[in-house]
Amino acid sequence: MDKSTTAKLDAASAKGGVMSGPMDLLDKTRAKEVIKKGGRLLSLDFYRGLVMVLLMLESTGMYEHWLDMSEEGSLPNSLASQFTHVPWHGLHFWDFIQPAFMFIAGTALAFSLTKRTAMGRPWKEQAVHAIKRSWWLFFWGVLDYAVRGDHLSFELWDVLTQLSFTLLLAFLIFRWKIGHQLLFSLGLLVLTECLYRFANVPGFDQPFTDQQNFGNYVDLLLMNKINPGGWVAINCIPTAAHTIWGAVAGKWLIDRATVKGKIGNIAMLGIAALAAGYALDLLNITPIIKRIATSSFTLVTGGWCLLALAFLYYWIDVLQHQRYLRFFTIVGMNSIFIYLFFEIVVSRWLREYVEVIVTGVLSPTGMAHMATMVFAALAIFAIEWYLCYWLYRKKIFFKV
Repeated sequence: MDKSTTAKLDAASAKGGVMSGPMDLLDKTRAKEVIKKGGRLLSLDFYRGLVMVLLMLESTGMYEHWLDMSEEGSLPNSLASQFTHVPWHGLHFWDFIQPAFMFIAGTALAFSLTKRTAMGRPWKEQAVHAIKRSWWLFFWGVLDYAVRGDHLSFELWDVLTQLSFTLLLAFLIFRWKIGHQLLFSLGLLVLTECLYRFANVPGFDQPFTDQQNFGNYVDLLLMNKINPGGWVAINCIPTAAHTIWGAVAGKWLIDRATVKGKIGNIAMLGIAALAAGYALDLLNITPIIKRIATSSFTLVTGGWCLLALAFLYYWIDVLQHQRYLRFFTIVGMNSIFIYLFFEIVVSRWLREYVEVIVTGVLSPTGMAHMATMVFAALAIFAIEWYLCYWLYRKKIFFKV
């Protein structure tokens, strides 16, 4: 960070300015530390990059090919199935990806807001930026699925659309005390439970039944249709807790003076969330269902996200195990761009185009069709990754 920025912070510190008052986020010494380090954590960049790499591989069809190539009931097949969503009740590894995406956004928000506040940016200016960012996330999320075959479609199920709501909400309560933020996030889960259990809309009064729950009813009101896969737009309400918990974890990483304090708080919150979420499911109170983001699902996935961040922070930033991370961090630095690229360009055009080329080149060699598909998936992934690398080399970073 340049000297002028640090000087601003010093001046504000001397006056008791930007870091005092209702913000009460961290002491001035810790704020200066964040500014000098550029407000970034390598562990957070890696975490985000890992999630994006996994999503990129999905966009190439790699997981589908793995599932098709493995014998049903075998260990490889069981592992491959972990990269698919559970049809309804339960959890697979892949069900943690969207929660991680939204959680990481919250942690990044904490560092961004701390940096902006320390630089003397007023809250109103930050609010305008937050509103604009949410608008663009909403716009790109709707655009992602705006074309269905030969007609336009309005859908609110995309992760960016959901994130536009959760990030704005996390911003609005960011200056609250951490305890109040956590209570608010739990209130969102209680609200979700009440909506599903007590709305009693005829035909949509089965709280945890696909196509017959309150979330499906709201989708009819908003979009005049129900998602055949069971996804609902009001998932943004409970999953806002993921973004809020990410922001809370970011605060702890910034203002706790000791490693024990940082990791301890994050880990304890994670363990508490896991215990509560699994208990709700095992006691048959609220089942773990990703597609309608039940409170038990939100708690369990949020708990694992918190523990993952605590572990990565300790392993990468504290113990300094930082070799071979660049492959992932390059992708994480342009996460929104590459997400839109593989959602719109790859899925609607590039994947089929590359598969035709690779099949045409390799089929005459006698290679099995499934093997050529794997090579095609690797080629698509290489294109995606190299595009991120090229942007990184050119210092082009797309942000909203």
